[in-house]
Amino acid sequence: MKSQRYSCLLIFACVLFSACDNSKQSKVDNSQTAAYTHVSTSTYELAQPKAETTAVLVLFGGFPEVAKDIQREFNILKTAKQHRIAVLYVNYNQKLWFEQGELESLSLQIQEIFTAHTLPNNKVFFGGFSSGGNVALLLGNYLSQQTTFAIQPKGIFIVDSPIDLAALYRSAEKNVQRNFSDASVQEGRFLLDMLGNRFGNPAEAIDEYEKYAVFTAETNYTDNLANLHQTKLRLYTEPDTLWWRQYRMADVEQMNAFYIKRLAEQLIAKNFKYVTYIPTENKGYRANGERHPHSWSIVDKEELIRWMLND
Repeated sequence: MKSQRYSCLLIFACVLFSACDNSKQSKVDNSQTAAYTHVSTSTYELAQPKAETTAVLVLFGGFPEVAKDIQREFNILKTAKQHRIAVLYVNYNQKLWFEQGELESLSLQIQEIFTAHTLPNNKVFFGGFSSGGNVALLLGNYLSQQTTFAIQPKGIFIVDSPIDLAALYRSAEKNVQRNFSDASVQEGRFLLDMLGNRFGNPAEAIDEYEKYAVFTAETNYTDNLANLHQTKLRLYTEPDTLWWRQYRMADVEQMNAFYIKRLAEQLIAKNFKYVTYIPTENKGYRANGERHPHSWSIVDKEELIRWMLND
């Protein structure tokens, strides 16, 4: 998949890929390599140790990403195998927020996967890149206050996610007005249409954005994460202002990094116990070698595994 198809910072690709059909599961393809069993279906891919599993890492990709894309851009499995960690790649994408019933539906899907493969639910971690980070946080918050589902994540990490939907709308407005490139104008119009049709203009309907966004910086609204006080959180971002200015003509307040830092500050101020803000420098590269601060690669994989296993 070409790099320009990725959701970029606060500027998402306007060309959407067909959403994965979670209602139709393909024939399971099992193959065994080393001490792991690999399962591939239309809705997920799972790498599971044949010996006792120490932890489970559930990953959600960016706006157009499916399991194969996550595996290519974030080669965590090699390190996970050293510690008998199962890695579940979920084909659930093109989501910046959840509508009525969608959190319950996704929770049921995840629980069914755990049951089908006898995955332990006592040490589960969620992670997501870009819009997948929104999914990871909102799903984790939902599960953390549920008694219906047995899965409650011990930790969640996000990678340069567009957590503030009102800011995303305003960034799109700027991009259309600047007319920096045809692509940026098309992307801006796509976002204005999607967000405007669903929530309206944040200048007039900020409360609608608050209901669905991970975070709303304008009002310091964090209630959609209220159940994560005792959950370990890692917020990764690469605030390369020069890169975004040169290649997207984006100012600081159009960067995901700006709002991720604000969120970390707000959560710490509200006594969230285990929040870590992790800004990186010159670590963002796509699998094809392209320099891009909005990439899975900003995560130190070995250090992430240590964080997961350290109680």
